[in-house]
Amino acid sequence: MTTAQFPGPVRDVEREILDRVTELAVDFSATAAEYDERAVIAVEHLDALHDADVDRAVLPAHVGGLGLSYLAFGRLVRVLAKADPSVATIWVMHAGAGVALAEFTKDSLGSFFAEEFLAGKRFANALSEPASGNRFLNPQQEAVPVDGGWSITGAKRFVSASEIADYLLVNARVEDVPTFFGVIPDDTVSVIPIWDTLGLRATRSQLLSFDHTLLRAEYRGRAPGPGDFAVIPAGLPAISLGVADAALDALIAHAQSRVILENPLSHQQWVQFEVADVQIRLAAAHALYDRCLWEADNGIPAFFANSARAKYLANKIAVDTAQLGVRIGGASGYLKQSPIQRHLRDAEAGQLMAYSTEVLAGVIGKEVLGVPEAE
Repeated sequence: MTTAQFPGPVRDVEREILDRVTELAVDFSATAAEYDERAVIAVEHLDALHDADVDRAVLPAHVGGLGLSYLAFGRLVRVLAKADPSVATIWVMHAGAGVALAEFTKDSLGSFFAEEFLAGKRFANALSEPASGNRFLNPQQEAVPVDGGWSITGAKRFVSASEIADYLLVNARVEDVPTFFGVIPDDTVSVIPIWDTLGLRATRSQLLSFDHTLLRAEYRGRAPGPGDFAVIPAGLPAISLGVADAALDALIAHAQSRVILENPLSHQQWVQFEVADVQIRLAAAHALYDRCLWEADNGIPAFFANSARAKYLANKIAVDTAQLGVRIGGASGYLKQSPIQRHLRDAEAGQLMAYSTEVLAGVIGKEVLGVPEAE
């Protein structure tokens, strides 16, 4: 795999990063099933990404990084997700938290979080609350004023790789305003041992309990704003697209190798029709996503609305492609050792990540129909 796979307007330094990730992805893919089976975080793969300067690349230039473009970022995440979506998910959440803290605290804390991110410290997003649904940027938990800042008691859910995190990005309401903090996990932060998920098992996206955890005043950041690098909104569609790409490859390989009545399964017309449908829709999802990345790189506000559409379509086509893989794979595709069943489990997870497909459908449908948001 070479830079020839990445045509288009990316800088030389971005091509170098993409080449490194593409090479690393070969090993990631080879061990993805093992890590999924054991539900273990691939720490050495995360270390390899850091050593390949991927963290430095995604950090914006104004806070000390290389300033990866959205276009290059999207390609990077798709390569990772096709190889191992758990690694891709952990890295996107790590980058989302690290970049956010570096940007949110730039004027108050200087370069501290940026330097820690570049030094290889691990970051995790702890924003979603059990009672707040998809509205992870609008927490319901109230922070209580204490010496040195505020404290929070409650829970945050689906915190990917929280067990190895040096820092958490946490939000709470301060005087009824959503406020963001960097938190160093201590004995007031504990894992609630309920982890036994269906898909993306190697993310170990735990439920965390906070018991009067200090939100330090000096680690308080501003709210997200225009010009911030929107790692997670830009990254989530790519995770599902990578899963869909892997699922399509797996079903094609099976259809070409499985012989039925002296001919490969790929010769059956129903298989051809169904594969044509998902391949075309997958190509359309990639095209919509690339358009969103272009809008983001060019400062076009439509990015935020279209990123929701890109996530919705990517989530849907990932599930449809993976389900077709099970149908084409038949009984052998249903076996535990088949990659087909893992792609199906991983594809379902994308639909549940905020904003879920149901929430997105409501938002998009209201916009199309001109239905005003409720007061």
